[in-house]
Parts: sequence; structure tokens; C-alpha cells
Amino acid sequence: MNPDRPLGSVIQGSLSKGLEVKLHPDVSVEEMRVGKFLVVRGARSHFFCLLTDVCLGTTNDRISMNPPHPEDTFMQEVLAGSSTYGKIELSPMLMLTPEADEGGWSPNSLLKTSANNGLKTNGLASYQANTTGEMQLRPVKTIPSHFSQVYDASERDFRLVFGWEDDPHRRNFAIGQPLDMEVPVCIDLDRFVERSNGVFGKSGTGKSFLTRLLLSGIIRKQAAVNLIFDMHSEYGWEAATEGKKFSTVKGLRQLFPNEVEVYTLDPESTRRRGVRDAQELYLAYDQIEVEDIRLVSRELNLSEASIENAIILRNEFGTTWITQLLAMSNEDIQMFCDEKRGNKASIMALQRKLGLLDELKYIRNSCPQNYVKQILDKLNAGKHLVIEFGSQSNMLSYMLVTNVLSRRIHRAYVEKSEIFLQTKNPSDRPRQLVITIEEAHRFLDSATVRQTIFGTIAREMRKYFVTLLVVDQRPSGIDNEVMSQIGTRITALLNDEKDIDAIFTGVSGGQNLKSVLSKLDSKQQALVLGHAVPMPVVVQTRAYDAKFYQEVGDMDWEGMETDLLLTAAESAKLDLGF
Repeated sequence: MNPDRPLGSVIQGSLSKGLEVKLHPDVSVEEMRVGKFLVVRGARSHFFCLLTDVCLGTTNDRISMNPPHPEDTFMQEVLAGSSTYGKIELSPMLMLTPEADEGGWSPNSLLKTSANNGLKTNGLASYQANTTGEMQLRPVKTIPSHFSQVYDASERDFRLVFGWEDDPHRRNFAIGQPLDMEVPVCIDLDRFVERSNGVFGKSGTGKSFLTRLLLSGIIRKQAAVNLIFDMHSEYGWEAATEGKKFSTVKGLRQLFPNEVEVYTLDPESTRRRGVRDAQELYLAYDQIEVEDIRLVSRELNLSEASIENAIILRNEFGTTWITQLLAMSNEDIQMFCDEKRGNKASIMALQRKLGLLDELKYIRNSCPQNYVKQILDKLNAGKHLVIEFGSQSNMLSYMLVTNVLSRRIHRAYVEKSEIFLQTKNPSDRPRQLVITIEEAHRFLDSATVRQTIFGTIAREMRKYFVTLLVVDQRPSGIDNEVMSQIGTRITALLNDEKDIDAIFTGVSGGQNLKSVLSKLDSKQQALVLGHAVPMPVVVQTRAYDAKFYQEVGDMDWEGMETDLLLTAAESAKLDLGF
């Protein structure tokens, strides 16, 4: 790749539909890949563009109707570049324009300026100090003129747009690199955590690995504290990789032993997997509200009539309504219905269905300690928490626990935020909190989004210092209003048209990017767009391996291998009854 070699000329286009570029004869159309980052050097501005389509063109329809013989290489070479040519379509995303003074300006001044200022500084800042005037990255408001030349983006261009990971003025984190260059593409973590975000992709595309990358960056850069509802036990201690050969990768607890703690709803499962120092977590019946039961009404097969009678019970017994209901006999239910005008059949059905909660390992009539307060205290102290479900990873447990805990944590954050708004004291400011949930469409679909705390958090954006990181393979199942509030979307391969359409809900110019998303590789590629990046970009995602462990500051665990093996052996003995 040579960034000083022109690839083609702009021949037509529009601001809404993008640019059409005719490739020069010496440029092979096979060098062009959807998602490539290109730069158009106009007469006054540089335009940073994403390649959205590749096609072939001819100057005469007769060539298409009567192509040369496959073995006639001479005629093919004669026609190539003159009568047949390659075309690409570009979608301009950003433009760099100086506020020129009387001295005038030329595109080459950009290159001179960056060379004088050096690359080892923040890209945008290095371009702003210029004798010809101030230059800033801006949204595209116009297009380049005819015959403007198109170039490969250079390392300098990537630094300008996406910055450096070691920028002292920003919490940048490298999520990957371009498809054809070894230069990091960074996201701004401060902007990332201040809005709710999403990691999307069909099954098997590496959503969990992407999520671990992002969470590792947030922890390393101290951009926020994390509460991770780990449905499949993939984020805490370790996780299995996909592929023919079985292997594991380190979880957040191993990478950041002093910053991350693990809670478990299934201590036996956690011990079997050799997780160190996991703390047990239980819920009491008096912590479960009617709103929480409404959320899992589909899993419990509850009718709306049963929910209405649950409200009657709650109004009569308060927080002990479930305990009181489960203890009622048929005569007690009949007496209650006679006095409170309840429906006996609905209450009996409610009693029978809520009896299923007794089978859940983590449900207690009462808890010896306030686990919600304990979790809040640890978040306030800057700890990152992973809540594992172990064998309790069914949707009933996952939806119930995440809603119960998140509702109370959000309530506490609202109170703390209101105190901070009153005092304006920096010490009263709540720590920014990111709540990670999987299977997000079950919480955020149009039928239930008004009943869950997660719909409220997504719509509030950063008002109370709580945002979401939603992980899902079916973005079309998420309510459109919520999707429009998702700030940054990191999307691996999707094939379903409805899912692809959902990704671009509320995104200006999304139509031009659909072809980019559908052409991603099935592994280690993602389209990143939204609030935390200046423009959409396709990245080869960063490898989550030993090199990454070292880069994020992993401690030396070699001396602990023996202890880990002993712990696993002791757990196995306990499970076998020795």
C-alpha cells in the first residue's frame, strides 16, 4: 500500500448517495475491499471515506455483449483501463478543512503540517496548530469536485481520526486495526461509557471476546466501574475458545485480580471450575417486587389476571407478599378473596407458579446480609463485579436476578445523583457505572421494555451515571426507540436483513453501510460506529491472547499455577464426597 499513489478519480456523486470513483488503469479492482478507509484530496478539503461497494464498468455495451475470448489475453490487456475499468463507491464520513487566511492553502499543506508536528502526539491536536489557519475534523457538508484524487489512508490519517492509545489527554483504547494496515484503531472510552452501547453479531462471531476486550479496556483505563451479569460464566475466571482444539483464555478476574471480584449464584459450579475467591450471592423473597414477576411472566406462564392479583397481595402484605402467598392454604386464599375482592383461581395459579422459585438454589426466605448494599459498596470503592450464574443460567433466573439487582442499584444511583446535583461537590459524584447484559432482546423488546429497568436506563442515557452494554445476536428484537439511543455499536457479521436494518436505526447514512456489514468475515472483524468513534470503521479486532494480557498489565500468575491445581483438586474431592 502506497498512500502517495492515487487510486482513482471522482467522476460523480452526491452528498446523500456518496461518491463514484473510477479506478486508474494501474489499480486492480481486486485490491479494493468493502470497508476500506480511503481519503479523497479535494481542492480545499480532505474527505475521509469508507468504501461501500466495488463494481466493474465498460465504456461500450458491445464489450459486455461480446467479451474477448478467455485465452485472448492480448485483447483483454488492450481493453483493460481504457474500455473496461473498475469503479468503487465511497461514503464520505468526515472532512478536514482549514479556516484559511489570506495566505491561501493547498492539500499538501496537511502533509507538511503533520510531518512538522510529528506523529507521536494526538492526531487532531497535531493538525490544529498550523500557520495557514485552524483545521478541524467536521461532519461532511459538501463533496469534493470532479476528478479529485483518491488515496489509501496513511498511518497519519488514522492517527488524525482515531488518535493514539497512549494519548495523555484521552482514555483511548485500541479495539483493533484496519483490514490492510498495522495501525491501531482507538475508541474514546470516556465517550463510550457515557452512553449505552451494544455488541452485536450472529452466533459464533466472537461477541463474548469483543465484550471482554471492551471491559478490559474500561478496567485498565479506569473509565467506569462494571457490573457484569455473566449468564454463561465467560467473563469471570476463564472461558473456552472456539475451534477444533480445546483451549481457554483468561477472564477478567485473572487479568485484574485486584480490581475484579466474582459473585456466584451457584457456588458448587463455581468451585468445580476452579474459580478463586468467589463470593456467594442470594436473593430473598422480600426483595422480589411485582414488577420483577411481571418481567418473567412468560417464563412462569402467568396471565395478566395473576399479575393484577399479585398487586392486591402486595398492597395487603407489603414486601412479604410472596412468603405469605406460598404459606396460604385453599381456605386462606378463599377468605382473602372474600375480603379483598381477589380472584381465587388467579391467586391459586400465581401460588402454584411462584412455587417454582423454591427450586432455585439462590432463593431464600430471608438473607443473612444485604447483598445489594454489599454490591453497591464495592462499586463505590471502584471494584468491578462479575455475577456468575453457573447451572442457574436459564432465562428465568437470568431475567429475575438482573432485574432485581439492577432496579435497586439504579434507585441508589438516582438518589446519589440527586445529592450530587444539589451539593455540586465532586466527592458526591457517583462513579460511572456500566451494566453488561446478555440476551438483551429479552429485556428490551417492544412488549417488555416499559416494564424493565433496562429500558429506563437506555432512555436516560447518562443522566444518573448508569449506562448499559448490551450483548445480543438479534438486534431486531430490541425496541426501535432503545436502539436509537445506543451510542456506539460494535457489530460482527449479521446475515438477517431485519437485524442489519436494526443496527442502523437512527444512524444517518446507514443505507450506505449495510453492504459493508453483510460482507464482514465470520471471525475477528467488526464494524464500529457511533458516539465513541469519529466515523464508522471496519476493524480486524484485537487478538485476546498472551500478548494482550501483557499489554493490559497482567500479573505474573506462573507462581500460582500449583495453587490453582491444588484448589481444583480439592474441589473435585469435595464434589465426589471424599
